[in-house]
Amino acid sequence: MNLNCFPRTKFLYKTKIINKLKKKFNYKCIMQVPKLKKIVLNQGINISFFEKKTISNAIDNITAITGQKAIYCLSKRDESGFKLRKGTPISIKVTLRRNIMYEFLDRLINIALPRVRDFKGVNQKSFDGKGNYNLGISEQIIFPEINSEFLKKNIGMNITFVTSSKSDKEAKYLLYLFGIPFKSF
Repeated sequence: MNLNCFPRTKFLYKTKIINKLKKKFNYKCIMQVPKLKKIVLNQGINISFFEKKTISNAIDNITAITGQKAIYCLSKRDESGFKLRKGTPISIKVTLRRNIMYEFLDRLINIALPRVRDFKGVNQKSFDGKGNYNLGISEQIIFPEINSEFLKKNIGMNITFVTSSKSDKEAKYLLYLFGIPFKSF
């Protein structure tokens, strides 16, 4: 198997991370080693019913960031307090798997996160108890694919890392080996 055609983070996982995880957690089989299953980007949009261009701009921005077409999610019911009707687009999401996921992870760690103002690391307490990690980003302009001149409103996003690990400790060590900069590890 030629590993040089893989993205850099996938190559790192196949050659080094698997061995370090096997050694630290005493896995007997390679199938026990946790892996990154998918990365989900979600962006909630606060728009009025008539701003269709805002939705298409947000989809274009997420598509430029990830390299994969984003879809919008519709509201499931009416909410009079939020002036929301059933079937109105309220968020945008994209699910990344395989090589696109590893390429996005590489760009997030090495390019986007260092561009955050006053960055000291990501919070290590954002695990859900089942080995998944949520990362909130308040500004989408940290990604170089976004042109800030045409951006009317700066919208944040939520990035979810879904792993196959059984505990948060295993998932935290896996993400640490990938290069996620936790505040103190």
